[in-house]
Amino acid sequence: MHAIDFDRLFRLRLVVARLGEMDRLGWWNTRGVLGPLGRTLYERSFPRTAPFAQARVALAVARARTRELWNPPACATLFSLPPEVEEVFEDHLQDWMDQPDRWAPFFAALTGLQGDVLHGLRSLEVLGEAELARARHLKRSVDGRAVPLPGVCALDDETLGLLAAGFFRGEREAPAIPYARLEG
Repeated sequence: MHAIDFDRLFRLRLVVARLGEMDRLGWWNTRGVLGPLGRTLYERSFPRTAPFAQARVALAVARARTRELWNPPACATLFSLPPEVEEVFEDHLQDWMDQPDRWAPFFAALTGLQGDVLHGLRSLEVLGEAELARARHLKRSVDGRAVPLPGVCALDDETLGLLAAGFFRGEREAPAIPYARLEG
């Protein structure tokens, strides 16, 4: 496994999860879980860790929906990575829950996020201009359900960035799931 910036992976996932909600692009069946209403509701039950509880719900729904739409073998999507990566991600998530002040500014910005995926990733400074330019070359599959990354990919920060940015090829209520064939 190549070095992965798990903080960045969390941010990538959150941006796409927020923009995919029903009150934004309508890709999965959450309505503002990561928005202001979700924050208000979750703070009642989880006063210290509300943003992380919201994140868990939104990410689980996004993962289930993307798997339902596109789940090719021996491939990765932003929300479905190899088990060893998901385990490390989960360990990090447990640590981040002990650092709510560190994550508060990002969650606050995420709450009001609007626009398309590329704008969201750029405005929250999760992807730089060079990465966005590369993502703009990605194309939807013929059936429109997926966005294949070219060739065989290493699972690294660049690939993860493209897996997030590739969602920009989706349309309102019609996501296109970016995926990467991984090196053996």
